Amino acid sequence: MNKILVVEDEKTISELIRINLVDSGYACQCVYDGKQAADLIENESFDLILLDIMLPVIDGYELIEYIKPFEIPVIFLTAKSDVKDRVKGLKLGAEDYIIKPFEIIELLARVEAVLRRFHKTSQFLSVYDVTIDTLSRIVKKNNQVINLTVKEYDLLILFVQNKNIALFRDRIYESVWNESYMGDSRTVDLHVQRMRKKLGLEDKIVPVYKIGYRLEEES
Repeated sequence: MNKILVVEDEKTISELIRINLVDSGYACQCVYDGKQAADLIENESFDLILLDIMLPVIDGYELIEYIKPFEIPVIFLTAKSDVKDRVKGLKLGAEDYIIKPFEIIELLARVEAVLRRFHKTSQFLSVYDVTIDTLSRIVKKNNQVINLTVKEYDLLILFVQNKNIALFRDRIYESVWNESYMGDSRTVDLHVQRMRKKLGLEDKIVPVYKIGYRLEEES
């Protein structure tokens, strides 16, 4: 299980991030200023740090310099949207730079991308009686291989990585089809229905009225 440190002084934002990371299968710790983060990094290991820039005591720009020797990837989370701020953050060594406010689904996708780039993602994912080998892209249900299309597989991964989160149809489409959503929900609905049926997850991946779908799993 990947362990993520959230360094964010706005506690409501920090808690929202923590809940969604935990729901997506990550271990998560939160601190609220740069000094707390530096102390924790000295004593514990982390696979990724989500770092605000405007922090009490030690700001994010200073803290990322402290983090470098530990070779922990960093994603900046910040309201500083100027190009010069983004360039500065990336030049200081951040792997990514996310501007507030952001969609949780986007944050989770960026987290997954950075962890994958650093070879820290788990090869195997699971939900109920379905297991996924992400290297071979083999999906099994009760140890029986289930043949999914490319889009069905990508949909399954999206839902598994966003458990208990209501995903809007436009976000599903843009994440899986990699193009702008034009307002036609039939493509999403058809592929989700086929994927659910193949895996026997009709009562687990449920429609959310006027929004899209949610993969429900008890914590």
